[in-house]
Amino acid sequence: MERIILASASGRRKILLEQLIGKNFDVCVSSYSEDEVHGIGPIELVMHHALEKAKNVASKYKNGVIISADTVILCKGEVLGKPANSKHAKEMLKKISGQEIQAITGLTVMEARVTKKVCAYEVTHLWIREMTEGMIEDYVSTEEPFGKAGSFAIQGKGAILVERIEGDFFNVVGLPLFRLSGMLEEFDIDILNPCNL
Repeated sequence: MERIILASASGRRKILLEQLIGKNFDVCVSSYSEDEVHGIGPIELVMHHALEKAKNVASKYKNGVIISADTVILCKGEVLGKPANSKHAKEMLKKISGQEIQAITGLTVMEARVTKKVCAYEVTHLWIREMTEGMIEDYVSTEEPFGKAGSFAIQGKGAILVERIEGDFFNVVGLPLFRLSGMLEEFDIDILNPCNL
């Protein structure tokens, strides 16, 4: 079986992929720059970024199966990425306070030779509790919001901000495992057959 390459610098995605297939994969951080892309919706945006990350990493390998992902938070039609600093994190948390938001992840699974690729997306709905100014200040002081789309981590202390979730929990963390497993099957990668990994 061809080796699997995760095109991501995210430690969270690495842990989730290990949960799915074990440690038998490489990590190669894409050098693709996620500059703003104008004129497309949030689903098209995350799918575009995921595809470009995969293509960037595929160019460095002669063979293998590349997995890439990109996640954003959507709040009242506004795309929220990762906060630039504490002030930005606080602004994001104020925006999502008391709101229903969506976590949207674009996924690409691609052969390094780019003879075959599968692209998909996953949407998870979340209901965020009303947050006081003090709660926002305290949460940002933990530094957990940094590097997280929407400025919160559902798998960490940010769990107390989420009243309810509808959809794939792992999607909110950054890698929708159910969707990914189906995509890997299209490359004859059977998650439940250890001989195939």
